[in-house]
Amino acid sequence: MKFLNNIPYSSLFMGAILMAMAPFFPEPHLVEKFNMFKNGTLTKPLDIFDVFWHFLPAILIGLKYYTSQNENGVEK
Repeated sequence: MKFLNNIPYSSLFMGAILMAMAPFFPEPHLVEKFNMFKNGTLTKPLDIFDVFWHFLPAILIGLKYYTSQNENGVEK
């Protein structure tokens, strides 16, 4: 996880915002996939991978925060 410590939070936040909102037109993929999930049509592996891909920067933010809290000796 050392590579994660080298990535600044600002870059991760910008990446998370851009990936969550991409593509900007006609609607963001995450909105489309959420609607597919709500309707029960999110079944194709490519669509599930797409959700993971668009959430990846947010997942990295969570991992970076979690590892930084553990390195600092903060108890859960």
